[in-house]
Amino acid sequence: MTQLCSPDGTPVSSLCFGAMQFGDRADATASREMYKACRAAGITFFDTAHVYTGGASETLLGQFVAPERDGLTIATKAGYTGGSSRANILATFEESRQRMKLDQIDILYLHRWDGAVPLAETFETLAQLQSDGKIRYIGVSNFAAWQVMKAQAVAADLGTRIDILQPMYNLVKKQAEVELLPMAQDQDIAVAPYSPLGGGLLTGKYASGGTGRLSEDSRYAARYAPDAMHKAARELSTLAAEVGHAPATLAVAWAKRHPGVTAPIISARNLEQLQPSLAAAALDLDEALYHRVSALYPAPPPATDRLEEA
Repeated sequence: MTQLCSPDGTPVSSLCFGAMQFGDRADATASREMYKACRAAGITFFDTAHVYTGGASETLLGQFVAPERDGLTIATKAGYTGGSSRANILATFEESRQRMKLDQIDILYLHRWDGAVPLAETFETLAQLQSDGKIRYIGVSNFAAWQVMKAQAVAADLGTRIDILQPMYNLVKKQAEVELLPMAQDQDIAVAPYSPLGGGLLTGKYASGGTGRLSEDSRYAARYAPDAMHKAARELSTLAAEVGHAPATLAVAWAKRHPGVTAPIISARNLEQLQPSLAAAALDLDEALYHRVSALYPAPPPATDRLEEA
């Protein structure tokens, strides 16, 4: 896969920290504590977006990374609101850059697919930002495999390419295994999947009456509503206790273990909540344990109905 690195050549770490909660559920003090813990754990890869917490996420992350910027890989996203037009990408990217006080941002993702804007317009804009030295890598988030390849063809005509994907991926959301991850491996595209904990489901906290996104956000509640998902989360907690790890550690390590994954994106509201995910950086699941975790929730069907050839 594409080997992403910081401006001074430092490779991206095996985990990425997502600053989605900076300035909201995590105040400035909690955010700084988590950033320091990430750096102490060797994390060099940080992710945010123009729409996160009204700009506070980018602002705080920019403050934290400033003293050591060249050794870090910083990603943000554009186009979640306003679409992927040239005007919207340039305006929101410039605002992101100013919030973070960075001359260059390493990765700029399209936050989601925009079927209303020609891909040529979108990728001409990204290619220009890249040639101007304002971004180093181009990424896409929440794209289907066919959308990635369609966009990649347009990018190739412009002399550039999609370097990294950001799909959803966790133990109970395995759809990326069908086409996205094999495509990324084949096309030499890095992958930084989000939600390795399934909105907190895979920490086990909801089974014991805890609160979080699944209890506070109707979108997450719907996304993780099936009883089978909650059953898998309970069984993961049982297995984690057996092998001596926190459920969150096992869940993140499982996502990290897939050969198509570069760096799962971890996040939290505070340092205590973050620590089990950080511990996954040092945990490499062996084949037997990886398959035991995988078996807790079924894999999606393959992309072909010719199962005898799969």
